[in-house]
Amino acid sequence: MDIHFQQSHLTLQAQFPHYFGVIVTMGIAIPNSGTFAPNFPPGIIHHVTDYLINFGAYFNSMAIIKEVRGFTPVFGKNCYLADNAVVIGDVVLGDDCSVWFSTVLRGDVNSIRIGNRVNIQDGSILHTLYQKSVIDIDDDVTVGHNVVIHGAKIERDCLIGIGSVVLDHVVVGQGSIIAAGSVVLEGTRIEPGSIYAGTPARRIKDVGPVQSKEMIEKIARNYIFYADWYRKK
Repeated sequence: MDIHFQQSHLTLQAQFPHYFGVIVTMGIAIPNSGTFAPNFPPGIIHHVTDYLINFGAYFNSMAIIKEVRGFTPVFGKNCYLADNAVVIGDVVLGDDCSVWFSTVLRGDVNSIRIGNRVNIQDGSILHTLYQKSVIDIDDDVTVGHNVVIHGAKIERDCLIGIGSVVLDHVVVGQGSIIAAGSVVLEGTRIEPGSIYAGTPARRIKDVGPVQSKEMIEKIARNYIFYADWYRKK
């Protein structure tokens, strides 16, 4: 996280916790505008101004970021949020992540934890079960278009194919591929380095070295520079 943004973020959260959710929403809705909601307490305006300026510069988007139940999303450095991405509540992203158009990360009922260099592509939905399941996605994972992940763990270096559904308490082992359109049933444990496909998803074969390099590694790497195109617009 950019140091100036981080400092203003922490200052506001510590000193004005009851107003922080409103300020975060303002940071997305009216960055750099200098227009504030009424009835803020004395002393807050300077901090809000600094926060909004840094927020606008940091995300350069109109993404929706919302505080819920006292939880506000936390972002690592160099993250990209598309203009209509939605990130809510108890969500923590690592560095160099990208959250694309019409994607929803809904950390209202339980936590969502995302590692470094994870891309979550257009139309995907991440959610959990209240007091029963969480989402934990490790480093260098690609979540393809229109994927649903509900309360699952995805280990590092995985590819979750377009239109897949991954249900609660699933564990996708390191270096695995879930084929497009698959449905991985609740509680399934996918062996590291496996390809699963179908409805319900079943093991097809091992991930070969070409698939690992050309699909898992290359796509995750490419999405870092795809995000840079949008930052430079």
